[in-house]
Amino acid sequence: MELYKKPAHELSKMLRNKECSATEITESVFERIGSEENKVNAYITLNKEQALHKATEVDQNIADGKDLPRLAGIPVAVKDNICTKGIRTSCASKILEDFVPPYNATVVEKLNSQDIIMPGKLNMDEFAMGSSTETSFFKKTSNPFDTSCVPGGSSGGSAAAVAACEATLALGSDTGGSIRQPAAFCGIVGLKPTYGSVSRYGLVAFASSLDQIGPMARNVKDAAMLYSAICGKDSLDATSVRKDYSNFEDNLCNNLKGLKIGLPKEYFSEGIEPEVKASVMNAVQLLEQNGAKIHQISLPSTDYALSAYYIIASAEASSNLARFDGVKYGYRTKEYTNLIDMYEKTRSEGFGDEVKRRIMLGTFVLSSGYYDAYYKRAKSLQKRISSEFTEAFSGCDVILTPTTPYTAFKIGQNINDPLKMYACDICTVTVNIAGLPAISIPCGSDSKGLPIGMQLIGPKFSEQVLLNTAYSFENIVDGFKVPSDIR
Repeated sequence: MELYKKPAHELSKMLRNKECSATEITESVFERIGSEENKVNAYITLNKEQALHKATEVDQNIADGKDLPRLAGIPVAVKDNICTKGIRTSCASKILEDFVPPYNATVVEKLNSQDIIMPGKLNMDEFAMGSSTETSFFKKTSNPFDTSCVPGGSSGGSAAAVAACEATLALGSDTGGSIRQPAAFCGIVGLKPTYGSVSRYGLVAFASSLDQIGPMARNVKDAAMLYSAICGKDSLDATSVRKDYSNFEDNLCNNLKGLKIGLPKEYFSEGIEPEVKASVMNAVQLLEQNGAKIHQISLPSTDYALSAYYIIASAEASSNLARFDGVKYGYRTKEYTNLIDMYEKTRSEGFGDEVKRRIMLGTFVLSSGYYDAYYKRAKSLQKRISSEFTEAFSGCDVILTPTTPYTAFKIGQNINDPLKMYACDICTVTVNIAGLPAISIPCGSDSKGLPIGMQLIGPKFSEQVLLNTAYSFENIVDGFKVPSDIR
């Protein structure tokens, strides 16, 4: 039985009905990793011994007749910028190559309380800075639909592992599209939750006002299942929000009747590949035929969003990454003459080119004489973008856009062109700027067989509406397809 292909909600039922064991599920996933990982390269660190030990514990709980948490025995892999006690957390960077955290991130604690199985830590762009998982210090991850193509980024390892069935579920992080863009490239579901709905404690910070942890899955029900397990107020994260969070899986509803969907004209203009636009518009027609009401809207500040995002994100990265200096933990250069020389050499040797580029940009926009011209104006634009979304949602329930302007590109094709790489995020950064929830779901393929993603955006804390809309579309198209073989 190919248990690695099964969705999480089905495996959960099978475990309760004793149709399989947690050990069998775990072994099946590691067999899949053994056969496909040399082509996909999704993992930085594997956790096989601990995973099998945990599976044995779950099986014993089943044998003892104990009630199982919903995610018990389900393999959930974790992006390598989320702290895991006793397991290396590198952020795909040389500067943290050997860092082993002494504590778990809050989301990991929550998943451990659910008795999940963690197969390992997943590859990513270094410090989550990139859109292709090519800036990783360790390896380049490939897209399971075409291994000559990138999986997207920065959560490319998470997307590739789920798409290749090397993990049943995965956690990613999203600062400007880093869950949704790789989900679109790899043909899976990726949810970026409302800012503050999931604790960031233990997430190695890139841009603190934009970062958000979220679930990645092969179907909407599994994404809802994982999101339900990780959301909620956390006393260790002052930015997390206290409110009643429902069980999103139990409340899934397949009904589009009367749902008002807004189509912003700015997201369907020049720069969107014809095949992407055609596939998304075909999805819009299907939604309309099944009861949704479609409205044309405008978000006029969208054209400036990318510039604002990279100023704000780089400024915060410059501040957050100042802690990596070779003093307390992480990499330290071997030869230096004094403290300043040690700082300079450690950071020069420890960080990759893209991280250095963003640190320098962030330091520049925060410097005296340039703060008002760049950072202050970007923060002003952030308020304008947020108000435009608020106004748009007064007339619609959900906003629909392409997730990315094009499908997955070849490895090495854009890595030396930063502006082209940054343009990957043109459809996704506004969501982080405004602190909104958004989900990417597959809506077709291009002529090369590469997945195309559709993005649904909602008001703050409207995750249930987004999941219901995505679930309804998933039912219309009879499920989302994963690659039958890695090529």
